[in-house]
Amino acid sequence: MANATILLIVLSLVIAFVVSFYQYFYKVKSRSKMTLLLAFLRFFSVFGLLLLLINPIITRKTTETVKTPLPIVIDNSASMADLKSDKEALELFNKLKSNSDLADKFDVQTYQFDEDFLPSDTINFKGKQSNIDVVAKNLKNIYKNQTFPTVLISDGNQTSGEDYVFTFNPQNKVYPLVVGDTTTYLDLKVTQLNVNKYAFHKNKFPVEVFLNYAGTKSVNTTFKITQGNSVLNEQTVSFSPSKKSATLNVLLPAEKVGLQIFKASITSKEQEKNTYNNVKNFAVEVIDQKTEVALVSDISHPDLGAIKRSIETNAQRKVTLIKPNQINSLQDYNILVLYQPNGTFKSIFEQNKNAKINTWIITGNATDFNFLNQYQDHFDFKMSSQKEDFLAGFNSQFNLFALDNIGFEQFPPLENSFGKITPKGNINELLSATIRGISAEQPLFVFAENQGNRSAFLFGENIWKWRAAVYLKNKNFENFDVFLDKTIQFLASNNSRKSLVVNHERFYNSGEAIEITAQYFNKNYELDEKARLTITVTNAKTKQQKKYDLLRTSNSFKVNLDGLAAGNYSFTVKELNSNSVYSSTLEVLDFDIEKQFVNPDWNKLNQLANQTSGKAYLANQADVLVKQLMADESYKAIQKTLVKKSPLIDWIWLLILIAISLATEWFVRKYNGLL
Repeated sequence: MANATILLIVLSLVIAFVVSFYQYFYKVKSRSKMTLLLAFLRFFSVFGLLLLLINPIITRKTTETVKTPLPIVIDNSASMADLKSDKEALELFNKLKSNSDLADKFDVQTYQFDEDFLPSDTINFKGKQSNIDVVAKNLKNIYKNQTFPTVLISDGNQTSGEDYVFTFNPQNKVYPLVVGDTTTYLDLKVTQLNVNKYAFHKNKFPVEVFLNYAGTKSVNTTFKITQGNSVLNEQTVSFSPSKKSATLNVLLPAEKVGLQIFKASITSKEQEKNTYNNVKNFAVEVIDQKTEVALVSDISHPDLGAIKRSIETNAQRKVTLIKPNQINSLQDYNILVLYQPNGTFKSIFEQNKNAKINTWIITGNATDFNFLNQYQDHFDFKMSSQKEDFLAGFNSQFNLFALDNIGFEQFPPLENSFGKITPKGNINELLSATIRGISAEQPLFVFAENQGNRSAFLFGENIWKWRAAVYLKNKNFENFDVFLDKTIQFLASNNSRKSLVVNHERFYNSGEAIEITAQYFNKNYELDEKARLTITVTNAKTKQQKKYDLLRTSNSFKVNLDGLAAGNYSFTVKELNSNSVYSSTLEVLDFDIEKQFVNPDWNKLNQLANQTSGKAYLANQADVLVKQLMADESYKAIQKTLVKKSPLIDWIWLLILIAISLATEWFVRKYNGLL
């Protein structure tokens, strides 16, 4: 407190005393105890008011001891119970939590983790995932800019998240307490299986399988992929102490359309402690994308054979070479390839006005352009009888589908009638026409779309020479065939948009997040945020139904169906205002990732300890860990002195006492008739 403030307080005392003395003792003949009380009250009131006017700063000092935090984190995942280490882990957890020596030195705080990081309120070892990475991230957020040790009670088997070895802060020591039997048992395991979720009918799809072995002797194993009672692939795989992993690549036939369930398994004659991880189920949805293509021509030309062979390199395409007057019904075909149309194509164009089948028109020297002007709306042709050779120029900005430049500029020229080709609407140009290196300012190969109906136009014949040129350069037809396949793929797809669009997978592994999202569009194809969507899920075996509402997210509606048991389900998504309905099926495959382990991962936890300058301990070394923590001099309690300064006017009680003093003085004087 400053000297000036002290002098003012002393002066206040003097003033308060003088006022009190003058009021009750100066020239007063009789003095009583009441006079002394009134004099004291007046003295207190005046002194208090003067103190408030001076408003001195009051300084208070307090001492606080800050201990180093010691988070003790226990693994609450189901793998702990599967490895018979749950009771042992819980005993260690309670022992460390209640250790008085640790409590004296550290601020002991307890947590648990499975797929999430939570306080240790209910530990039941039923977590469906083990995410040790989430421990590292949460501890960094809770104890920012602090140095502290961490005790991690776990088997070290992680099933989700990033590699935890490198996510913990290397400046803060981690002491893993490894629970479970670390004895190495013979164990065969299908570690991972990679497969595309979709395959095309009558094709073969690849399956990549990773196999692991734990053991101390050489073994021969049998690996199989089966579907029902049928064995699709079987082979022998050898392992030894020096060869503990194998990668297999298998091609499986897609013989049946729809969701196909397969089982990959590995077995041996040796006894195993855990056989659950010897099997992994997987599923592939086989899509029948068979496309019927009508290649219609009134003339014979080498282009017809080249186009047919190229399209049919994809087993999902079938090309029928047919004359215009031989087509009975357009509904038998998905795509029409009209080669050099003339008057004989009239019935096809008229039928297609109603059928609206996507069309690829190829023109050439035998094309009747006057006929085309009457029966198509995309181009206006003003052609002469003169023939011209057109070279191709590739448009790198073309974006209807992904296609690389396969050397179009070096291909032989295509022949077409010379003239002017004028687009009537929007077109997407893939190739432009050039004549002897000079742009003809007209398209060569273009795509058009009108109200969901797609068309392609190639202005020139002799495309067979392009296929031959590709072969001469690459010794195969692959690049050209891919080019035509993507053209057919574009024409085989329709762009009509449904009002209710639902996104989901056809199969999920048990324990995975089962999320289904949906979007509802109004008549203007705008996302309707006021839509009311529900989903009804029916178990195919038990016929039990569950109904949920889809919740609004930023740009869609979503429902989470976690907790569905393994089995087949049908579901229906319904928009209640418009009664729009989407129905489909899904299957939950029996798979428990927490049952894939036979031993704790000592090596990984030991690596984590070394990475953070800590040390890994076995369950029976808990006392050694406690001694290590107690002996570590880098974790000392810090004593802090807190100085708190507050102005006197903030003392509300002083104001109250002054008010009481003034009120008491007034009532006493009133009662005794001194007013």
